[in-house]
Amino acid sequence: MDTTSLYDLSPALRVMAMGLLLAVGPLLWVRMRSQGAPAARRLQALTVLTLFLTFDLVLFGAFTRLTDSGLGCPDWPGCYGKGSPVGAREHIAAAQQAMPTGPVTHGKAWVEMIHRYLATAVGVLIIALAVATWVEWRRARAAGTQSGTAPQGGASATGSRVLHPGWPLFTLAWVCAQGAFGALTVTMKLFPAIVTLHLVCGVGLLVLLAAQAERYRQAAGFAPEPLAPGLRTLLWLAAVAVAVQIALGGWVSTNYAVLVCNTFPMCQGSWWPAMDFSQGFELWRPLGLSADGSPLDFHALTAIHYTHRLFAYLVFVLLGVLVWRLHRAGRLARQRRWIAVLALMQLATGLSNVVLDWPLVAAVLHTGGAAALMTALAWALCASRRAAPSQLAPSHQPAPRRQELRA
Repeated sequence: MDTTSLYDLSPALRVMAMGLLLAVGPLLWVRMRSQGAPAARRLQALTVLTLFLTFDLVLFGAFTRLTDSGLGCPDWPGCYGKGSPVGAREHIAAAQQAMPTGPVTHGKAWVEMIHRYLATAVGVLIIALAVATWVEWRRARAAGTQSGTAPQGGASATGSRVLHPGWPLFTLAWVCAQGAFGALTVTMKLFPAIVTLHLVCGVGLLVLLAAQAERYRQAAGFAPEPLAPGLRTLLWLAAVAVAVQIALGGWVSTNYAVLVCNTFPMCQGSWWPAMDFSQGFELWRPLGLSADGSPLDFHALTAIHYTHRLFAYLVFVLLGVLVWRLHRAGRLARQRRWIAVLALMQLATGLSNVVLDWPLVAAVLHTGGAAALMTALAWALCASRRAAPSQLAPSHQPAPRRQELRA
């Protein structure tokens, strides 16, 4: 009988030490590359690097889930009360011998613990970002007060602007909540609602960091691009739709409903297969079971999968219209290219998941592409603003005719 405690905080310091060790390299790299630069430039570099490493963490989290490694260590934050699978090798070997194809193997334990080490390292980077932002913001305000000028936000004596520390502090609170969902993922045995929230919060962390990186770019003198009210609304609508689609995709993955429809465009030989939406979208229930403890019906899994597929059509069309409208308006060139490429990648990887029986590479790329697409949309929103009609008049001038160009 397994008597492992779900929560065992004794190895917490060792796990934190591993995360700190992994974070030292990126922190030193930012320090060396930004030596002598203004404070805002250093903080921007740290924000962008943290964004990049958080995206890597989301990818590795998808890999952990898709390789069924989420319970590779059945306790939290360590592995059988140890700081690494090395110390827990006897426990892991016993569990693997009892159930060779079960959730606990040496390989799955390492995947799970590496994911936890990377998550801790990202947490350390966000703590460093919060502390550094607070220190520089206070220093800039003190310098402005001593010089007799009214402090303007976080503007320093050199003219660089530091974001308000509320941004990284809120991000730190967010990553703490994300860590709590990670712990509940293990202790609640891959409860679908918790696993989906864990994914959604990971993407939300990318959005927060992308917003801060763009605000630093604007503080360096890059003005946000004006968008017509209708186009700005369309951009918001696309972002909300992609966020909903990510949640639906997480619900498909965490309920293992990808392969219930293995043909495209039809599902199970029908345009409208038999589906049970009430059971499929019963949110608070264990994995594979309904709320009353009965096994989840196949029709419920079909409803989960097909809803995600149908909504994907709407999202793809919406993104296509958005890219076309941005191109016509001549706005957000870099962002619209990223949105277009990522939308096409999502289409390709989503189809390959269905027709190629859920290959691991395509499945990981599908999750990563969704996270990147949401980040690109957040970047576009932060890099733009609602503009008055007078500011957009030049962009709507009709293009000269070819005869006029020849003249």
